[in-house]
Amino acid sequence: MNQNTNAMPPRFPITRDEINAVVKKFYQRVRKDPVIGPVFIDSLTLSPEIWNPHEAKIADFWANAILFERSYNGNPMMVHKGVMAIKPEMFETWLDLFAEVLHETLKPETAEAWELLARRIGRGLRMGVETRSYDPSQPPVFS
Repeated sequence: MNQNTNAMPPRFPITRDEINAVVKKFYQRVRKDPVIGPVFIDSLTLSPEIWNPHEAKIADFWANAILFERSYNGNPMMVHKGVMAIKPEMFETWLDLFAEVLHETLKPETAEAWELLARRIGRGLRMGVETRSYDPSQPPVFS
């Protein structure tokens, strides 16, 4: 369902069905991935009753970010910061796996545009995870 009440054009040409297909294929891979799979499975289990709504919510997130739909309601930064099993270095695996799915599923120019957006968002989420244990009373730790 397109809930786009905004007159803004999409960031790049893509359909909601393509977004849904990418998200579904990505999470099929996530569940099998030895690095990030266990984090997702521990948080969400393997139950379709949990995964299907999660995938729909993530598709809504991307539809909001790309198509400017008003279908997503959530705070990804708080969610990622709240899962202590998520480590900053996992974002590279996540983003590489996502890029792989994009380039297998979409036209090259669409995959490239979405990958750039995902990597930008991923950098922000990684920074949030990195700073969740920041103590302002202590000197910063640069790694």
